[in-house]
Amino acid sequence: MAGHTQNEITIAAPFDLVWDMTNDLENWPRLFSEYASVEVLEREGRRTTFRLTMHPDENGTVWSWVSEREPDPSSRTVRARRVETGPFAHMNIHWAYEQVPEGTRMVWTQDFAMKPEAPVDDDWMTDNINKNSKVQMALIRDKIEKAAAGHRPAPAAAG
Repeated sequence: MAGHTQNEITIAAPFDLVWDMTNDLENWPRLFSEYASVEVLEREGRRTTFRLTMHPDENGTVWSWVSEREPDPSSRTVRARRVETGPFAHMNIHWAYEQVPEGTRMVWTQDFAMKPEAPVDDDWMTDNINKNSKVQMALIRDKIEKAAAGHRPAPAAAG
């Protein structure tokens, strides 16, 4: 069996702002609450290889791994995968963006499998990813909507 999650959120902000902010890897520690740091290891064309390091968990363990991410602006999608898989047999992530009347819809689809020796199984990780994705997406929405409000022109003075 393998794990699969799909979570989405609509952000009341222009597509370009959502795209730019969510694809600015170096800014991820300020966008996501779970990441302590991002270290870009290599850029080749649109593909970036980078190390993500999380804040310590409740046991004080710091989790870190290397991923690859390749945005495709023409299809408004991003494909990513873990290179250092840790407890995962594999982890592939697809981000899709769509302009909608309310702003920009962002969809995260994650396909993965846990290694047999991992401390948790696919069902546990599916539940964990679904819970955490909702938290992170709401934080991202709030930060991008705040940035969008700062970019809007002031209303013209009546006179």
